[in-house]
Amino acid sequence: MKYDTEFFEWVEAHKDDDTARLRLKYGRERADEILQIECRRKYGAKLGDVLSERPMFVFATALSGEQSTSWRLAQFHAAMVAPGSHVADLTAGLGIDAYAMSRHARVTAIERDPAVAGALRHNYADVASMTVIEADCRDFVRECIDKGETFDAVFIDPARRDAGGGRVFALDGCEPDVTAMMPDLLRMARKVIVKASPMLDITHTLGELPQAVTVIALGTTTECKELDIVCLTDVTPVTIQAVTLGSDFEAAFSFSPADETMAGAKYAIPVAGDYVFDPYPAVMKSGAMRLLGQRYGLAKLAANTHLWTGKEAVDDFPGHRFVVEEVLPYASKHIKRYASRYPRVSLTTRNFDVAAPALKSKLGVVDGSDVRLFAVTAQDGSKLLVTCRPD
Repeated sequence: MKYDTEFFEWVEAHKDDDTARLRLKYGRERADEILQIECRRKYGAKLGDVLSERPMFVFATALSGEQSTSWRLAQFHAAMVAPGSHVADLTAGLGIDAYAMSRHARVTAIERDPAVAGALRHNYADVASMTVIEADCRDFVRECIDKGETFDAVFIDPARRDAGGGRVFALDGCEPDVTAMMPDLLRMARKVIVKASPMLDITHTLGELPQAVTVIALGTTTECKELDIVCLTDVTPVTIQAVTLGSDFEAAFSFSPADETMAGAKYAIPVAGDYVFDPYPAVMKSGAMRLLGQRYGLAKLAANTHLWTGKEAVDDFPGHRFVVEEVLPYASKHIKRYASRYPRVSLTTRNFDVAAPALKSKLGVVDGSDVRLFAVTAQDGSKLLVTCRPD
């Protein structure tokens, strides 16, 4: 496909049109142009500055847009490689990570799909610090080892789909299998960064990759997006990090597995005027369920109720903070009257044996308020309705 000026003029001219109608009218004749319109609408916000900086950017396939890294996460990945280093991105895809890294490092981007590799060359033709190679990354790695070619760092984001297109999460089920490749990867680079599913169990992952020295649970204020696993040739103690990227901040919580094992926990039931702390999803994923309270001087509501409480407003807690309005037992007289005082709430259940939709129905409440209701089980087994407002 020739991505010339006329191609992009057509995309621009029809960017606001109904793409279903365009397909009926033009069929295969303009299929590639229509794909660009659809992908820009669907993935434009995710790619951020990339599309504004590169107006002739091409999506080779819809799947490449779906699987691409967001620009915000790509910038975080780029910060993991040193300025002036030579990096191999072994699964380049749409090239968002490679492009972010190329701003301060030299990048060799490997892509095995011919169409996607062609789009990569087009999209970054003017980026002198990026070289695109069409190859299976396993063949590329073997060739590098045979030639004695090395890199300062390797970045790899294995595909999380099996041969039938089904989703997979385990590292040894992804394509390629980084657990099998890791010895060779560490022969060609001192540092290997693996982007993995947030569904992975961190302890199990450390067992699969004994070369790992850092595991980063990376997410936003509402979702854990991925695990980034750093493997080094040098054996060092393991560090676990939870990093949350907000709209205008970055919050990090770092610890060792031994820190969590040795941490003590205390428990308490909040009262009106106290604070309740709800960790960001990346912190929850990290598994620091005892250390979190110890480090910030907070009590947990129960061992399996992942909320914390305290008398003071802890400003640097890596999560959301609420002020408690009242705490009620989960009893019939309070259930019947609750909606008369709080008809609209944002409901969260933690370690509670009634699912949120059923509980909303029982309480007679609907969504749509800054009032936050936590339905929880305390350490003594009592069930509570903790009504809060954001602080």
